[in-house]
This record gives sequence, structure tokens and C-alpha cells, in this order.
Amino acid sequence: MQQALAEAKKAFDEDEIPVGAVVVVNGLIIARAHNLTETLNDVTAHAEMQVITAASDYLGSKYLNDCTLYVTLEPCAMCAGALYWAQLGRIVFGATDPKKGYRCYKAALLHPRTEVISGILENESEVLLREFFGKKRNLLK
Repeated sequence: MQQALAEAKKAFDEDEIPVGAVVVVNGLIIARAHNLTETLNDVTAHAEMQVITAASDYLGSKYLNDCTLYVTLEPCAMCAGALYWAQLGRIVFGATDPKKGYRCYKAALLHPRTEVISGILENESEVLLREFFGKKRNLLK
């Protein structure tokens, strides 16, 4: 999770929403990414989407059922859908997203075999997000 947080800090430094992600299999980080929505001018360029693509490329497979995703923020519905199709084995996330997180929806958005662990480095993830959006709000004043 520390590595996902390091990716989130890279996003922060690049003026991207500070969300970072890594995919691990057998104790090895095989993919790392952070949000690139501003850089790529692409609303789908969330950290999770980037890291799914990188992990699938590394493994030569579209299925990530033996993998764990560590991500600093609860995935949104779009990312949860992609994680469903990738059949991800486990998701570990830090901060919850009460407005746009996948758990806001009543539908089962994750694969039924996906294990979910939340609240890991939650405070550190939230602090980074609060600082980022606080700076943005101050710029708008």
C-alpha cells in the first residue's frame, strides 16, 4: 500500500487527482500507475484503469484473478466494472469515496470471488486528497 501511496504523491505533484495503484502477484509488484485524466485529457484514465492495462500486459492475460490491487481510494463504478471483467482476486483500498465509490451503488459491481479489504493507510490517503482539493478550492476563490 505504501507503493500505491507513492504513486498518489506522483499524481499530486503532476496536478492530477492523487490516486495511486499497484498490482501485486506472488509478492511482486507487476504494475504501478496513478491518475492521468488531466495529462491524457481522458476521463477514463483513472489509476485503476492504467494499472489493469499494465498488469494484463505484463502477464499476457486479461484475467488478474491471482493478483491484488492496492489503491489509495475506493474504486468508482467504472473502475469496479473493469475490475469485475479482469476477475481481480483481491482489492485493498485506503480512503472511502462516499459520493462516487462503487459501494454507493446497490448493484454488485465487483466479481463475486473478489476479496475486498478497506481502510489500509486510509488517513494518509485522505490527507493527500484533502490537501489537493483544498488547494484547488483556494485557487477558485
